[in-house]
Amino acid sequence: MRGYVVKKGNQYYAVIYEGFDPTTGKERRRWHPGGPLKRDAERLVNELVKRKDDGTYRGPDRLTLGEYLTRRWLPGQVSQLSPSTFDSYRRNIDLHVVPRIGGVPLQKLAAEDLDGLYAALSTAGGRRDGKKGGLSPKSVRIVHSILHKALSDARRKGTLTRNVAEVADAPKTRSAAKRPEIKVWTLEELRAFLALAADNRHHAAWFLASHTGMRRGEVLGLRWGDADLDARRLSVRQAVILVAYKLTISDVKTDTGRRSIDLDERTIAMLRTWRKRQLEERMLVGPGYQDNDLVFARPDGTPINPDAFSQSFDRLVARSPLPRIRLHDLRHAHASILLKAGVPVKVVSERLGHANPAFTITVYQHIIPGMQADAATVFSDLVAGVLPPAVAISDAADDE
Repeated sequence: MRGYVVKKGNQYYAVIYEGFDPTTGKERRRWHPGGPLKRDAERLVNELVKRKDDGTYRGPDRLTLGEYLTRRWLPGQVSQLSPSTFDSYRRNIDLHVVPRIGGVPLQKLAAEDLDGLYAALSTAGGRRDGKKGGLSPKSVRIVHSILHKALSDARRKGTLTRNVAEVADAPKTRSAAKRPEIKVWTLEELRAFLALAADNRHHAAWFLASHTGMRRGEVLGLRWGDADLDARRLSVRQAVILVAYKLTISDVKTDTGRRSIDLDERTIAMLRTWRKRQLEERMLVGPGYQDNDLVFARPDGTPINPDAFSQSFDRLVARSPLPRIRLHDLRHAHASILLKAGVPVKVVSERLGHANPAFTITVYQHIIPGMQADAATVFSDLVAGVLPPAVAISDAADDE
């Protein structure tokens, strides 16, 4: 017999023979937790015996969850994740996981340990960052996703025999149907803002953001080498982000995020004017200028802090009679105006760098009812003979 199942308390264990101890001459056996069901432990015995035959069997490590996460697993993620994602993993593990269940032996970690963690994080007083109240379901779900990936990697590499995160009860996030409505400016309000911001040093950057739908970090990370003004097109390749409160220039992490955006003549003219001003600033700074080839930078050429960029926008909006929106809402305004004008969703999705048009529809579903009303009117006018069929045919050809 190479292995067998033993029940201890309410848990079943898979016990595997590992040969004889050369010092004592006694037979060595390893106990692997198999869960509350006997059939699961039996399957685990078969799996472990197969691993012994294949030469991939690995005895349980005497690691705690905290040691595994911080010393073994997390360092291996540096080359796999973007700097901002890695920093998010590190902060969530250090702040929320290690202080509560980091001392639990990795091999004895149970789904109930994770359930208790999620409950503590969700309730008042569950935070360890000095703020009152519990974490949002979305934030707790992020913690769960990190643990699920870490434990899945441990199982895949033989450190664990099962991933208890698969059966833990992670909090449910609200559905897309309950997504809060996005606040955007109308076309007239956007025009008013751009006129109001004409003398602001960030005017050109805000103009580009509103005319392309680029994200804040993408605008600040744009290089002149990525902007072909003659071809009226720019390429999104990198972004300026904050990682642990430090400015970092990072590559855009997704294939859809790395994209080309066509520009209009007014945006091209604005960029050419801005480039002249930037060259003048560079001459004034002299040898101390740091050339990062950034389209939008501080007067000395160094990257602009994204938070300071947003705060400058907020201050200007607060002094204006316009509705309060965030800088990120310029991106939403770009999409909303295009969709209302009848631009195909696929085109809007490509400009924004969304994963697919379906996601774009989900985000901007508040616009769809109005578009459907327009479609109903067009169809009715076609049937009644008010609208020439050629118009509909032409529109269909444009969509294709």
